[in-house]
Amino acid sequence: MKDGSVETVRVELGERSYDILIGQGLIERAGAEIASRFPGLRAAVVTDATVAGLHLARFMRSLSEAGIQATEIVLPAGETTKSYTHLQEVVEKVIHARLERGDAVIAFGGGVIGDLSGFVAGIVRRGMQFIQVPTTLLAQVDSSVGGKTGINSPQGKNLVGVFHQPGFVLADTEVLDTLLPREFAAGYAEVAKYGLIDRPDFFEWLERKRAEIFEGGQARAEAIAESCRAKAAVVAEDEREEGRRALLNLGHTFGHALEKAVRYDPERLVHGEGVSIGMAMAHRFSVRLGLCRGQDAERASAHLRAAGLPTRVDQIPGEALSVPDLMAAIRQDKKVSRERLTFILTHGIGQAFVAKDVDPVALESFLIEELSA
Repeated sequence: MKDGSVETVRVELGERSYDILIGQGLIERAGAEIASRFPGLRAAVVTDATVAGLHLARFMRSLSEAGIQATEIVLPAGETTKSYTHLQEVVEKVIHARLERGDAVIAFGGGVIGDLSGFVAGIVRRGMQFIQVPTTLLAQVDSSVGGKTGINSPQGKNLVGVFHQPGFVLADTEVLDTLLPREFAAGYAEVAKYGLIDRPDFFEWLERKRAEIFEGGQARAEAIAESCRAKAAVVAEDEREEGRRALLNLGHTFGHALEKAVRYDPERLVHGEGVSIGMAMAHRFSVRLGLCRGQDAERASAHLRAAGLPTRVDQIPGEALSVPDLMAAIRQDKKVSRERLTFILTHGIGQAFVAKDVDPVALESFLIEELSA
């Protein structure tokens, strides 16, 4: 990928295939790119207060210049926005705007906005067009691609939602320059995940290029594009997570349980940090079960630490977490089947696999050890 160029990654899903456009300065081109793919479109642009203050004016101007009539819906920032209350709010505003099935809900923000907006698009009028314009690294490399949408239940994360693929994804790499360092690092956890799942060469490249990726430019764009290619390939093979796509949840079973345990308090833990700790835990649990070499687990953790990410539960600030709370959250994980625990474990760097019917006694013993470390 040449510096300053725009790359297109295709998600192959037959008649529902779509493009991911990746490059610099795409916010200004967004209206023209969307209008060329969806002539005569009207839209509701869903965003949060933080993104609105930074980028919404020029995004709306781009839509207007392309002749796209759009309604703004601005929500509070943060994980707690993925709720029944805000779902109802956005649904009613979309209906009030008299948008039709052929019109679009545009998610202009990070993963929270994308997940919520996609759920709205999937249920209003039994399915509207959906466009993703992700503004965080995490959203650009993960949550904006693949059609998973939803909100959180008081009983667990992402337990309510639908599969609803976007018709187009536009990732402007320049907007990442406005992210706080902590937020960028949290998104990087999802980049590292693709190498740890089944791309050891990519992980090795990340080990060499991590500093350049954080600085921006060519390496950052290449990392985003490769992450999108990795996810697109998995989604094309297993759209509804009935098999191989479950691998994309590496670290997420532990991570989601940690997020629930801290009540989604962003001062204590954000999603990417939970994933980072979760991936390190998945590797250590694999070592404990005799599945993975200790040096591979340490290599994975070392890379995450070098990126400024936490890898252990005791790095989460605030009151100590409890094993019963984590076990309860894990038992509500969406991968649980007939109460049998399913985890993504690993045989080493780039050798993740789906482990079904994980022994809860072994898991509880591991959690006791992790929380007392």
